[in-house]
Amino acid sequence: MRSRSPWAVVLIDTAVWAGWSTAVGYAARQLPSGALARDAGVTRIRQWEHDGRTWEAVGIRRWKDRLPDFGPVLGSSSKRHLPGWGVDGLERFAVETRRAELVHWAIPAALPLFALWNPPALFSAMALYAVAANVPCLLVQRYNRARIEQLLTRRRERARRQGSAGARQG
Repeated sequence: MRSRSPWAVVLIDTAVWAGWSTAVGYAARQLPSGALARDAGVTRIRQWEHDGRTWEAVGIRRWKDRLPDFGPVLGSSSKRHLPGWGVDGLERFAVETRRAELVHWAIPAALPLFALWNPPALFSAMALYAVAANVPCLLVQRYNRARIEQLLTRRRERARRQGSAGARQG
């Protein structure tokens, strides 16, 4: 394929990225919510992220709402708005951020395939694209979930205190 025009290769690259991204998004939609109820592996918020404050240093509050949300296109819920402020709504939102984060980790995993038909310069461009298209989305999901988890911790603690106060009265 190396003898093809650069434009033909870019069209192939575009089709492969679009197809792979759609397949990954669809596959993630099939994951049961229970499998995404807790952080594990790559989705675990790290201590150095300081409950999302680390991402504020890159100005995430200014640009996070400008990113596209393709979740609804694939049958998932939007991550632009909370499904509710109660514990159930916050937990559903956290599940969807984990789902989206897994998608944005999996999409760049296809990058090595691009070495099969791309000349080195175009392969480098594809690597830059993979980073530029997915890292901001990963950061937003981690930032939002860290904030949601803080809120969930406070709500659960409040419910626990209210429950134990009610038990003492009864």
